[in-house]
Amino acid sequence: RLTDFERSGCLAVPCAPWLQHRSWLPVMEPWKHAWDYSYKYTSTLPVHAHHSAPSSMASLASPTPIPIFFILTLLSVLSSSSPSPTSSSGGDTDLATLLAFKAQLADPLRVLAGNWTAGTSFCYWVGVSCSRRRQRVTALSLPGMPLAGSVTTHVGNLSFLSVLNLTNTNLTGSIPPELGRLHRLKYLRLSGNSLSSIMPTALGNLTRLEFLGLDLNQLSGQIPPELLLHMHNLRKINLFGNDLSGQISPYLFNNTPSLSYISFGNNSLSGPIPHTIASLPMLQVLNLQVNQLSGLVPQALYNMSRLQIFALAANGNLSGIFPTNQSFSLPMLQFFSLFRNSFTGRFPSGLASCQYLKVISLSRNSFVDAVPTWLAKLSHLEKLSLGFNSLVGSIPATLGNLTSLAALELSNGNLEGEIPQELGLMQKLSYLHLGYNQFTGNIPASLANLSKLSYLNLGSNQLSGQGPRTLEYNADLNVVDLSDNNLEGNLDFLLDLSKCRELQGIDVQENSFTGVLPDLVGNVTSRLAIFSAGHNKLTGGLPVAISNISSLEVIDLSNNLFTEPIPESISMLENLLYLDLSHNHMLGPIPTQIGMLASVQHLFLQANKFSGCIPSNFGNLSWLENINLSNNKLSSTIPMSFFHLNKLIKLDISHNSFVGALPSDISSLRQTYQMDISSNLLTGSIPRSLGQLNMLTYLNLSHNSLKNSIPGTFEKLKSLASLDLSFNNLSGSIPKFLANFTYLTILNLSFNKLEGQIPEGGVFSNLTVQSLIGNAGLCGAPRLRFSPCLDRSPSTAIHLPLFLLPTLILAVVAIAICVYLWLKKKIKKEGYNASLNPTSVIGHEIISYRELIHATNNFSEHNILGSGSFGKVYKGLLSSGLVVAIKVLDMQLEQAIQSFDIECRVLRMTRHRNLIKVLNTCSTHDFRALVLEYMPNGSLETLLHYSQSTQHLGFLERLGIMLDVSMAIEYLHHDHYELILHCDLKPSNVLFDEEMTAHVADFGIARLLLEDNSMVSVSMPGTVGYMAPGT
Repeated sequence: RLTDFERSGCLAVPCAPWLQHRSWLPVMEPWKHAWDYSYKYTSTLPVHAHHSAPSSMASLASPTPIPIFFILTLLSVLSSSSPSPTSSSGGDTDLATLLAFKAQLADPLRVLAGNWTAGTSFCYWVGVSCSRRRQRVTALSLPGMPLAGSVTTHVGNLSFLSVLNLTNTNLTGSIPPELGRLHRLKYLRLSGNSLSSIMPTALGNLTRLEFLGLDLNQLSGQIPPELLLHMHNLRKINLFGNDLSGQISPYLFNNTPSLSYISFGNNSLSGPIPHTIASLPMLQVLNLQVNQLSGLVPQALYNMSRLQIFALAANGNLSGIFPTNQSFSLPMLQFFSLFRNSFTGRFPSGLASCQYLKVISLSRNSFVDAVPTWLAKLSHLEKLSLGFNSLVGSIPATLGNLTSLAALELSNGNLEGEIPQELGLMQKLSYLHLGYNQFTGNIPASLANLSKLSYLNLGSNQLSGQGPRTLEYNADLNVVDLSDNNLEGNLDFLLDLSKCRELQGIDVQENSFTGVLPDLVGNVTSRLAIFSAGHNKLTGGLPVAISNISSLEVIDLSNNLFTEPIPESISMLENLLYLDLSHNHMLGPIPTQIGMLASVQHLFLQANKFSGCIPSNFGNLSWLENINLSNNKLSSTIPMSFFHLNKLIKLDISHNSFVGALPSDISSLRQTYQMDISSNLLTGSIPRSLGQLNMLTYLNLSHNSLKNSIPGTFEKLKSLASLDLSFNNLSGSIPKFLANFTYLTILNLSFNKLEGQIPEGGVFSNLTVQSLIGNAGLCGAPRLRFSPCLDRSPSTAIHLPLFLLPTLILAVVAIAICVYLWLKKKIKKEGYNASLNPTSVIGHEIISYRELIHATNNFSEHNILGSGSFGKVYKGLLSSGLVVAIKVLDMQLEQAIQSFDIECRVLRMTRHRNLIKVLNTCSTHDFRALVLEYMPNGSLETLLHYSQSTQHLGFLERLGIMLDVSMAIEYLHHDHYELILHCDLKPSNVLFDEEMTAHVADFGIARLLLEDNSMVSVSMPGTVGYMAPGT
């Protein structure tokens, strides 16, 4: 997710905190009396209302009983005449309206029920204000009142109302158009509710309105072009955080000369920025962040004398040329954010004259420039972000003059040279991210002066020397990332972190650290969640004391030189989710205490020297999803409980010495899609229950002593892409249904006792002789030098001279032995498992952020396949040669974080030939991406709506697509162990592979319906105005 600093590149809700006492607040003064009523009800409530719960659920859900018929009758009679301001009937109208307002709402704490009573004049009711001369309602202000329901249309009868403030009152439904009748209204605020539907155009009739706040709701549709046409007095408009879409009318601001505050951020608005905004002489705040605006930013926006907030971040496609210093005049500017857009060239030097600047956020664009030296003149600067651009040169030492700077982000560029010692002069610095550059030299000792530092990321550079011995002076540290450098020496410097009581993450992987992990590392902090020291040269083993850190969730010590056994105290790590000790030289048995790690999901112990058996209590690891015990010296039988892990998706216990037969019932592994049990000493038959694992895409049982025939139940494994049963004692014929498996591209049945005709078609069309050799009884594939299948009748058999039989037998045996020895030598040298599916290989490896940068040419716009509400999808070429689609999440959106979690959960637990596959993920502190299968033939939307494509899409092809999609949805609804609702099924989410097979994609808003009918989902609908049939 985004770091705290990158979140500050977007305005908070509704604006940056330091503006709360700034010059736009006097705009609010005319309604200060209305705010005085904001929490008036808390002082008038009876004591029991604060401390006692309602007596029944009915009192929570139902509004206070009121004679509705009487109220509606009174309103209809009074509204039929137009009472004069002095008429007593005007007060009756207001009374009836307030009662109707109360009747429409639930009042669980009985605030209104206990205060809005007949014995008290409505002018003294909580939240109600009246004029002095007339008993008419002039203000209705109930912010934060615990109510629920919709706004009654009768509020439009409060003809003297000037203030309506119903912020955070749990309102639902739509905004009543009748509010447009309130011609005296000056202040309208309905923020922080769940109001939906479109904005009523009738609001444009509020000609006296000065404040319009509809932010943080669920309003949709376009902003009415005529909304502000007659609001000549409007000073502030806030539509932040809705679902508004469409273009902003170029004439929207033509008649609003007093406007000082515009906040349209966090919507889905598109099109260009209206030029008329630049003609607003009083404008102080402009927030258009997190939309889909595009095109050139009007240059006149850079010449506004009162503008303090300039927020255009996270639109994606905004660009333009910055004017020269003479034309760039924003003298009052405090907040300037353009991050996540498409600006190019050099950084705007006109900012050098903005002496009040506190925030500059220009990261994630395409700027090509050095870090400007003029930044040192901005003495008030608190946050600076220039990362994810083509930064060149070194960091100017003069940046040390920015003593007010709290956050500095210069990551993911091409900066070089040493990190200046002068950075230690930034006494207020709490966030420092210089990762993914080419810095050299030692880590500056002056960083010890940064007593407020909480986030330190120097990863992925070329820093050398030993680890910093001054971290004890950075007592507020939360995250330390020194990974992927050339650091050396021991890890004793970690002991200095014992004074950092807030520390949650340590990453020192991919360096050249030596020595042992010190025992005192267990005293680092009780809050540590992540400890990563893999890919070093550490010796010894896992310290017993590390078990003192019960908060640990991730331990990665892979690719070191550990030899000692795993300590039994590891069972104390009750919160551990991820344990990787692979590629070491660890000895001894796997301790049974690992079976007590009830929360663990990923367990990697491969490529060590563990011996003994798999502990039987591994069956207790009910959350386990990925286990790899391969390339050890494990023996004995595989415990039955091991095959009852119903959440397991990857299983690899290959290259050990397991004996005995596989259990007859392994059907509990229904979620498993990769299974490798090869190179063991297993005997017996292949379990028929394997055929029930219809999620399997990769199955390797080779190099064992399995016998009997290939089970007919394998016919159900239609998702198989790779099947290796070679080097066993299997007999019988090759099942013909293997030729019908669409995805099966790798098949190896060599060196068994199979016989009969070799099937034709499908995977057999491209097989080589190496995939079938060593089966003397096979026939019928002359292309592979197998003899034709002949009817062996007695009349033909007697013609074969008897003396030739011994010769032929000896020749065949000699050839078979030679071929066997040749293949065995070749397999041992090159690794017979090179037949592994490329997509399976990538699933076993860790995909780094740097790999994704290279794969997408630094996320070049030329690699973009498409974009959506949560981010962009890029085409990438991995170093392995595999072409993939990389879905990069837009992390300043909280919904995107939820989308990532939901999509990972859905896709890692589902496997179907018509569902898109997640090959891998990449997740850092400030970046999340999904690595998906690349679908070269585009989407169904393209086929349907472009004439050059539709001419090739006939009836049968359309029928096939319908069947593919329906089978995917049927699987999600009925065959998966949790019911999954896609929630956004549409043509653009149906993609085609090379064979034009349809795949359903984009599970970012999928919902999982659990067995108890509870729902796990993200809190947003699908495509606006559309309800997918997948729901």
